[in-house]
Amino acid sequence: MSPAPAKKPKGKKAPAPRGWRSLFGGPSFLGNLFSTILIFIVLMSAYSLIESLVQPSTTIPLSAVATDVAAGKVTSITVNGDSLNLVYGDGAAKTSRKDPSAGLPETLATYGVTPAELSKVSITVQGQSGFEFWFFNLAPILLPFLFIGFLAWFVLRQVRGAGMQAFTFGQSKARITDPADLSQRVTFADVAGAREAKEELVEIVDFLKNPKKFLDIGARIPKGIILMGAPGTGKTLLARAVAGEAGVPFFSISGSEFVEMFVGVGASRVRDLFQLAKKAAPAIIFVDEIDAVGRVRGAGMGGGNDEREQTLNQILVEMDGFEPTEKVVVMAATNRPDVLDPALLRPGRFDRRVTIDLPDRRDREDILKVHAKLKPLGPDVVLSVIAERTPGFSGAELYSLMNEGAILAARENRKEVTQYDLIRSIEKVMLGPERKSHLLSKREKELTAYHEAGHALVSSVLEYADPVHKISIISRGRAAGYTLKLPFDDRKMQSKKQFLDDIAATLGGYVAEEMLFDDVTTGPSNDLMVITALARDMVSRYGMSDKLGPIAFGDRQLGNEPYSEKVAAEIDAEVSRIIDESKARAATVIREHRSALDLIAKSLIEKETIEREEFEKLLVLSGITPKKKEEEGIDIVPIAPGTVA
Repeated sequence: MSPAPAKKPKGKKAPAPRGWRSLFGGPSFLGNLFSTILIFIVLMSAYSLIESLVQPSTTIPLSAVATDVAAGKVTSITVNGDSLNLVYGDGAAKTSRKDPSAGLPETLATYGVTPAELSKVSITVQGQSGFEFWFFNLAPILLPFLFIGFLAWFVLRQVRGAGMQAFTFGQSKARITDPADLSQRVTFADVAGAREAKEELVEIVDFLKNPKKFLDIGARIPKGIILMGAPGTGKTLLARAVAGEAGVPFFSISGSEFVEMFVGVGASRVRDLFQLAKKAAPAIIFVDEIDAVGRVRGAGMGGGNDEREQTLNQILVEMDGFEPTEKVVVMAATNRPDVLDPALLRPGRFDRRVTIDLPDRRDREDILKVHAKLKPLGPDVVLSVIAERTPGFSGAELYSLMNEGAILAARENRKEVTQYDLIRSIEKVMLGPERKSHLLSKREKELTAYHEAGHALVSSVLEYADPVHKISIISRGRAAGYTLKLPFDDRKMQSKKQFLDDIAATLGGYVAEEMLFDDVTTGPSNDLMVITALARDMVSRYGMSDKLGPIAFGDRQLGNEPYSEKVAAEIDAEVSRIIDESKARAATVIREHRSALDLIAKSLIEKETIEREEFEKLLVLSGITPKKKEEEGIDIVPIAPGTVA
C-alpha cells in the first residue's frame, strides 16, 4: 500500500529548563529582555542624534542682552517664563534668563535700555501650561522609575507564563485531524493493496457511523485494533483512512511522546488524551509505534517506578474503563508485536489484530498507479513490469521508486517519465546511486566481472535458485558490482532446497575468484556474512538440519543461553557443513560451465551491464537453458557461435 506519512523523530523530549533559566522562562526571556534594552538604546541614540542636528543656541548673560538691544542688533525676543529666546538680525539665536520677580521692560531698564530702544524689538510672551511645567520638571525623576517598573512587569509576565507551562506539562500533545478538513482527509480509495486489512477495518467504520445497529443486537465492537506489519506497509495511512471513511475526529500521537523524564507525566497525558477523545466521540485514537511504551513489564529495566511502565499501566486502565456505549476506538501500530505486553493484547483491550503484509505483485501494480497519478508517464511505461521486478518492496519503497524516476527525468530535462527511468530507480532504491567516480583498475574490473559472472552462472544452473534479471560491474552504494536475482512469483514460504541453492549461488563469486585468480579478495565479505546468517537460521530456527533435527534453539546471548556449549558446537559444525557443501556445488557448476563463465565475464568487461534478455542469449549460446515463467512461451533463437548480441 502507499506509504504512511512521515513520522516525527522518536525519543525523549529535552528536559525542562532548570535553575535561573526556569525562573525567568528560559532562553526566550533573555532574548526578549535583550531586545527591550536594545530598543531603548536605539531610541535614546536617535533622540540624541536629532537633538544634535537642531541649530545650537548660545546662552548669554542678561547684561549682554541689554547691550545688544540698545545697539539694535536684536529683532525679536520670546519670553517663556524666565527664559528669553533672542533672534538677531543676522539670523543667530541666543538664550538668556531674566529675574522671575520682574517683567522684561523693568529688567532691561535697570541695565539702561530706554523705552525707545526697546520698542524697536518684537516681544512675544508665551505662557507655560501647568502640565508642561510639571512634566519637564518631574520627567528626569519619573522616567527611570517607569523604566524599572516596566522591567519588573516584564519579568513577572515571563514567570507567570512559565508557571502556566508547568500546569500544561501533563496535557496531551496529540495532533487532531478534523473530518471537515478535506485537504487532510484520507479514504480507502487512497490506499492501494491490503485488501484483507481493509475488509477487517470496514466493520470499525460501520460501527462509528451506525453504532445503534450493533448495540441493539448486543454486539460490542472491539475497543482496540492493533495494526502489525513491516515498516512502510502503510499502517498509519490505514488508520487515517478509517477516520476519513467514518468522518470522525482523528487523534494521532506517537508512543514516544508519552514518555518524559518525570514519572507520572506520561500517565497524565494518557488520561488527558482519552478525555479529549470521549468529549469528541465518536472518535479514533491512534498511537503510532506503541512498542515505545507497550513493552513487556518486569524486564528488570528502570525499577518499579519506571515512567514507561506507569504510562503503560494508565493505558491499560483507560482502555479497560470504556463503557459499552462509548464510541471511541483505539488504534495502534507497531512492527514489533513480539515485544508487547500480554496485558495489552488480551481481549477487551487490543483484541483485534490486523496484519499488513508486504504487497504482492497485483498490489504493487495498484500502488504504483496511485503514485503515478500526478506524474506524466511516457508511452513506453508498463507498470506491471515494474511490479514484477520489485518483489519484497513495501509501499514506502514503491513511493520512493516512483519519486526517484521523476527526479531522474527532471535531472535530464525531460517532460515525461520513461520505463528506463523507473528501471534505474529500482536499483537506486535497492542498492543506492551509481558511483561513477569509483573507477576500477584493469585487474579489479576483470576480477569483479568474473565475481558477478560466478553469481549469475551458478544461479542460472541450479534448479531452485532465483533467475537473474541483470548483471552490472558499475559500483552502487558499497558494492563494486551486483547481480540482480529476483523470483518470478511472490513467495510466502521458502524451502530447504531453495535456501541451499541460494547459498551456493551467493558463493559463486567467491569460488570464481578462488579458482581463476588463485586468491580471494575483500569483495565477497558481505556475501559471506549473508550466507553464514542464513545457514545458522536453517539450523537453529527452521529445523533444517538432518543431524540436529526439527528443533528451534533460539538466540544465544549474554544472560540468555537456551542450550549448552556442546549443542552450540554442534550448531557451528552444521553451519560449516552446509556452507562447505554449497561451496563444492558452486565449484562443480563453474568447472563444468567454464566457457559460459568466460563468455559472461568478457561481455561484462566490454559492456559493464547485461540485462536479462542479453544474458539469456549468452546462456543459450553456451548450451544452458534459461529459466522461464510458466506463462512465458517465448523461445530464444540460438545465436551463431562466435557472435554476441
